[in-house]
Amino acid sequence: MSTATAKVARWPWWLQVALVFVAARLVSACIFMAAAVHQGVNPWFPPAPDYWNFITIWDGRWYQQAAEGGYPSELPVDQNGVVKENAWAFYALFPLLGRGLGAITGLGTLQALTAIAMVAGLGAALVIFKLFREVAGIRTAMWGVVFVSTFPVSPILQVPYAESLNLLLLSASLLLVVRRHYLAAIPVVLLMCLSRPTGVPFAAMLGLLLLWRLWQRFGSRASSPLRDGRTTSARGLVALGALVLAAGIGALAWPAIAWAVTGDPTAYTRTETAWRGHDLVPFKPWFDTGRMLFGPVLGVLAPFVFVGLFVLVMMSGPVRALGTELRLWCACYMGYLLVFLHPQTSTFRMLLPLFPLALGAAMLSRSKAYRGTVVVMFLLLQIVWVVWLWAWAQLPGGGDYPP
Repeated sequence: MSTATAKVARWPWWLQVALVFVAARLVSACIFMAAAVHQGVNPWFPPAPDYWNFITIWDGRWYQQAAEGGYPSELPVDQNGVVKENAWAFYALFPLLGRGLGAITGLGTLQALTAIAMVAGLGAALVIFKLFREVAGIRTAMWGVVFVSTFPVSPILQVPYAESLNLLLLSASLLLVVRRHYLAAIPVVLLMCLSRPTGVPFAAMLGLLLLWRLWQRFGSRASSPLRDGRTTSARGLVALGALVLAAGIGALAWPAIAWAVTGDPTAYTRTETAWRGHDLVPFKPWFDTGRMLFGPVLGVLAPFVFVGLFVLVMMSGPVRALGTELRLWCACYMGYLLVFLHPQTSTFRMLLPLFPLALGAAMLSRSKAYRGTVVVMFLLLQIVWVVWLWAWAQLPGGGDYPP
């Protein structure tokens, strides 16, 4: 270990994590700026915009609209009665915070949203390190944070999107659940449910966790201490049950709010599917996309192959070492994507909540060559993601692939 490295290793953990995250965001900023130089004609601003304009495009403008104009009381529809794209697809916590910060500081809405996203991203990195330390040593947990901070879609953590705020609340919720502070987790989980649509899989994860704890306490012959030496008390089961109930309510809160404001019980789902161009049918979009990419035969098999590969990952030694709660979360979130997601280019961004798998990747090998290669690969893929998906270039049929 070099003298400089040894000196950094003696710094407080939070300073080391902050250094990792800020360094990663500076690299991503350089990628954004390089791509902005080559940005041509687009719907938002003149060609070759500066960095601050370039990072505020796509959904950032929808969050700005939600913050400044609120949400429509009537769903906008076309001449055929089909709901058009509108702000109800974007959960309220992030734009509300942006409006509040703008009112306090005088910042423009997009600038306030960007500031919140950056601070929340740093907070998420700090909480993720503490979460990873629950199941791993300091060095491995730090490498897990490095992987999360440099992940190919990690530039999203410094733009006015709600991903960084959701990542902060999600990681904090998982940390409290892992530590079994179930009642303390309730307000955090409720806020998370109002930041992005992660409430349904989180409630499912908690429900399965409750069933598992009940079986361990009452149904298992070897019911005594768990692997970590702790048993689940009756009070703990009640607290976990309360958290399950709160998460279920939180998961339904935003669709219920959309219903209450618009009078349409399907306002949220109709808005979400406006970007798809067709109604929500569970699982079907995966097979449609499979056939489009791989043909009529392989396309039908592709989703099953994908699920099989994910199961193998979840059964691997490094991922099993993550513990019950983190593995359950990853399984439930992936199940949620399989049921409801329309796979397309935004899918890459939607994989970010699977961040616990970054720790599994760090556990796979302690080799510096392996870990360094992963980081280099992630940084190269950041270039691909920004140039291919963030930068706007009109397709032959109009529009562009969303990031």
